[in-house]
Amino acid sequence: MLLPRRLLLCLALLIGFKLVPTDAKSNGRRGKSFHYKVMHVDQSGNGDFNTVQAAIDSVPSDNKQWFCIYITAGTYREKVKIPYDKPYIILKGAGKKKTYIVWGDHESTVESPTFMSLADNIIAKSITFVNSYNFPLNSNSNPRLPAVAAMITGDKSAFYRCGFYSVQDTLWDEQGRHYFKRCTIQGSVDFIFGGGQSIYEGCAIHVLEGGYITAQGRTNPNDSNGFVFKGCRVSGKGPAFLGRAWRGYARVIFYNSMFEDIIDPLGWSAWNCVGHEDQITFVEENNYGAGANTTGRVKWLKKLSPGSMEQFTGMSFINDQNWIQKQPF
Repeated sequence: MLLPRRLLLCLALLIGFKLVPTDAKSNGRRGKSFHYKVMHVDQSGNGDFNTVQAAIDSVPSDNKQWFCIYITAGTYREKVKIPYDKPYIILKGAGKKKTYIVWGDHESTVESPTFMSLADNIIAKSITFVNSYNFPLNSNSNPRLPAVAAMITGDKSAFYRCGFYSVQDTLWDEQGRHYFKRCTIQGSVDFIFGGGQSIYEGCAIHVLEGGYITAQGRTNPNDSNGFVFKGCRVSGKGPAFLGRAWRGYARVIFYNSMFEDIIDPLGWSAWNCVGHEDQITFVEENNYGAGANTTGRVKWLKKLSPGSMEQFTGMSFINDQNWIQKQPF
């Protein structure tokens, strides 16, 4: 039996959903609706654009409306850049193992990123970003050089089920508040680096061969940034250090994560900050697995109070303004 439209409206209001026009899109969150313009990228010519960059270029500068760019399965061989003046963009692929954006620039850290996201309020979902210069490892005779797969410098950016593949300097988490959930990050040398204020939750961190997983760049004790890994899995080929201090007040926390037997017993390196280890905040708490034994770790490994651990591992570390809840995904 069909119910009258007025009754349907009343029922919708009672259960907490907002009705949206038929031409609008909703993320399905209870009590929330989001309107965003949709574009499709298909390199076979069946979409609105053939390249990802062309779709981004079509977004007006200083836009206030969300734009969702759906990218069909395939390997898109292009460099992609979201400029500072184009916030509120969603890139949604067909799957981490289906939609790839690939390029192979190298040597210059600033110029090499396959994907560069400079704007605030950016979301990427179900896409893999690859710098193919020396990835897959040992696939060619190229010397080991910086080859960034993705550089993220805008604030309030989130990545869900994305992949980041390279060997050296894979993911440049440069600055801003970022959230990575169920992502896969592969590399060997400093392959998660920068001065971002970020939580990596449920991510797969894969070491291609021995090296350094993180190189965090906190510059002074008043900076709020740092990398927090919670519920992650660290696997691959060792020996690998969990991190080294790129700058003087580096801060990295691994919490409730699984380590395969690939972690160097020392765990961490002071790098250029030898003699100032008291300024560095490297923390391991409640981790497990064959590589999680901290008996042989560096003597300056920090131990935080329960309150401080909660402060860093809770979502409030990056989400003090509830910006994640305000995004469409």
